[in-house]
Amino acid sequence: MPSAWARFQPVTCKNAFTEEQEITEGRKVAAQVFQQMPVLPDSSPVSQYVRQLGARLVAHAPGYKWPYDFHVVASEEINAFALPGGSIFVNMGTIRAAETEAQLAGVMAHETSHVVMRHSTCNLTKQQQIGTFAGLGQLGAAILLGDGALGSMATKGIGIATGLSFLRMSRDYEKQADLLGTGILYDTGYDPRGMPQFFETIEAKYGQGGAQLLSDHPNPGNRTQYVTAEIATLPPQQNPKVTSAEFTRVRALAMKEQVYTAKEVETGAWRQTGHYAAVAGGPAQVIAGQAVQATGASGTGVRLSRSALGLSDNFVTIQGSGFAVSCPASWQKGTGQNGSVALVPQNGAGQAGIAYGVVIDGARWKGGVGDANSLEQATKALAQQLSRDNGGLQQASRISSINVNGRMGNSVELRGKSPVVDGGSALAERDWLVTVARPDGDVSYLVFIAPEPDFEAMRPVFTAMLQSFRVR
Repeated sequence: MPSAWARFQPVTCKNAFTEEQEITEGRKVAAQVFQQMPVLPDSSPVSQYVRQLGARLVAHAPGYKWPYDFHVVASEEINAFALPGGSIFVNMGTIRAAETEAQLAGVMAHETSHVVMRHSTCNLTKQQQIGTFAGLGQLGAAILLGDGALGSMATKGIGIATGLSFLRMSRDYEKQADLLGTGILYDTGYDPRGMPQFFETIEAKYGQGGAQLLSDHPNPGNRTQYVTAEIATLPPQQNPKVTSAEFTRVRALAMKEQVYTAKEVETGAWRQTGHYAAVAGGPAQVIAGQAVQATGASGTGVRLSRSALGLSDNFVTIQGSGFAVSCPASWQKGTGQNGSVALVPQNGAGQAGIAYGVVIDGARWKGGVGDANSLEQATKALAQQLSRDNGGLQQASRISSINVNGRMGNSVELRGKSPVVDGGSALAERDWLVTVARPDGDVSYLVFIAPEPDFEAMRPVFTAMLQSFRVR
């Protein structure tokens, strides 16, 4: 019988790394993941199951025999990512979302395929960053919008452009990983339909945009269609494996495990629980790390003075992807690979997120935004997703209609917890979300951010920035 992946052969991309370099550098990044994300120890029953499932899959992975290892992250987000050299991390949210073992195996086979085809180091080769693996940035900082909308917020922390941008895959790389992953699933004895079924499960929960996991996994489009077409080329299986009693048992355990939102992961409260591993293969232990209160490089631990906010600065114009906006001259600009932008005062952002400033990005709404009703639906979905992904932000005002330089817009305020600590306690945060309808039916949005006590002082600057905002 021919190999299941005979129709789709692993694609060779231009790569300036040797396999040994890739393994060495990948391990350095993996060490940072353990310091900055709540990774379950290998002794956890959930971790043991995922490692065993991964071992079965990689036994059928073609090409170079990488030293694969699999880990579980106690994150509620539905995501997984593969580092150069073979370390693969699966979020608890993914295990919970999978309805069968074949679906979970499909996600893991997809990530294994990224390793096989060396997509991360091919990205680095393209970026001319050979030999330079930047420190861990914001992994999975994008957001999924329900009801068919898709947006990203890749700049929760300034410096994302120099983070793990090489893990953000192109649509072509995603399609390659889908097709090769289908073959790995088949050769391992699983029903390969588990892969499109998982996409359908996520789509049912998040809408059409949900077939994309997060910003590092852009949806190639029609993935259920082309994966199903690939499956049709494979010889029929006799009794393919769909699920198991072990999967059912472990998924029930995963449902009981503590999980964290993206913001909770960033702020690092999990470090002191003693439940997570500090190194690969290590036992659960308290992990040393900067708390939010420790300022230094994080820049978000203390309240900034009025003079530090640049409120009296002259404005300069910033050109973004599809927009232009003006901001105080002393503010810093951070750009995500998908075109999102963060503008913040000096020391206004760090690893815990943005404490002062604005995030500007775009979203796509199913069917497009063509009238006030569809814009309000898109704004409501975006506000809800921001709330889910940022530690439980609460909508604090009604959605109101505004005009933004002749374009139809919406305005709504949200409230939550700021990363700024004053007097030993975290301050409340106010976020002002503004959505703007674009001529192509997409939505541009701005999120103005400040601790509650400083928001009114910053409002004139925020208002001036909004008045300068133009889509193009």
